[in-house]
Amino acid sequence: MGVHGNRSDTRRSIAVSSTYHDQTTGSSFTALTRQVHDLGLMRRRYAYYWSRLIGAVVAMAAWVLTVVWIGDSWWQIAPAAVLAVLMTQIAFLGHDAAHRQMFRSGRMNDWVSLIVANLLVGISYGWWQSKHTRHHGNPNKVGSDPDIASGVLAFTPEQAHRSHRPLVRWLVAHQGWYFFPLLLLEGLSLHWQGIHRVAGRRRVDRRWLELAFLTIRLAGLPVLLLLVMSPAKVVAVLAVQLALFGLYMGLSFAPNHIGMPLVAPGLKLDFLNRQVLMSRNISGGRWMSVLLGGLNHQTEHHLFPSMARPDLRRVQPLVVAYCAAEGVRYTQTTLWTAYGSVIAHLNSVGLGQNDPFLCPLVASRRAVTVTDAR
Repeated sequence: MGVHGNRSDTRRSIAVSSTYHDQTTGSSFTALTRQVHDLGLMRRRYAYYWSRLIGAVVAMAAWVLTVVWIGDSWWQIAPAAVLAVLMTQIAFLGHDAAHRQMFRSGRMNDWVSLIVANLLVGISYGWWQSKHTRHHGNPNKVGSDPDIASGVLAFTPEQAHRSHRPLVRWLVAHQGWYFFPLLLLEGLSLHWQGIHRVAGRRRVDRRWLELAFLTIRLAGLPVLLLLVMSPAKVVAVLAVQLALFGLYMGLSFAPNHIGMPLVAPGLKLDFLNRQVLMSRNISGGRWMSVLLGGLNHQTEHHLFPSMARPDLRRVQPLVVAYCAAEGVRYTQTTLWTAYGSVIAHLNSVGLGQNDPFLCPLVASRRAVTVTDAR
């Protein structure tokens, strides 16, 4: 996952403006934006977010007390699993703050994101913001979206055929099946990429503060555990926490765009098509919003990235109606169907059996499609 290192890139807000001209349909997205504002759907939800931020701190304190109370016992594996879930839920709060969903003040959102990401979760806020900003600007666009950059997995036919070694080709052809087990390493990867970015030579805003927070978090947890239990149990606890944290994070983000059309490097799409056609919503109601941190409303989040999490479900009917009127395909499915699509897509790309790229002519004539198997 490539990352730019200049100052402006790190400080740039990812709460992208929601007023764009739709060059394909000839209509304006401004009318929907005005309606959304008039309905109060862009207001700040202070009670919602303050209660969750305070709850996160209380939950962390309770976790520490539980670990101390259990002591030198293999029962520590249980709170290790709980910590993985807690870290992911806290990371969702960092995601919301980075999108300017919490406060009107950009500085306040920045500080909350920095504290939550670096000090509580152990992920570099600057690295993540740079990467995520580019993703939101061009989701699933080859060469622009770092989430589909060349790496362990192949997301494009070109990436799938980059190696001629038989073992590598076989692994790529079956990558969909080991994608989910691979997520067990995602937690370690997230920590490492943040450290690599902040400790590297590229210019990083607030480098020393980020390093200080990361050091406190990543060194502080093992030290705390060593004060309570034997080294063998510390290793086991950290392994379980990292593995389940990575799995939960990956399972939450993977359904959003994997398996949706890719955009060729030279293809230009208007804002509406660029965000809607490449996004997948997950049905399931409020419990799914809690489980996935609001990422189940991916389409609405991409259209209104600074909208507070609770209002994403409220704006959904407006977005569905607007997409239907504009003839733009809107995708929603169950979580299990989405996971099946992820596996099938990765395997088919690895085998070279399909063309994952978007045809703009076909896309412009697709009617709205909401697949909801609830």
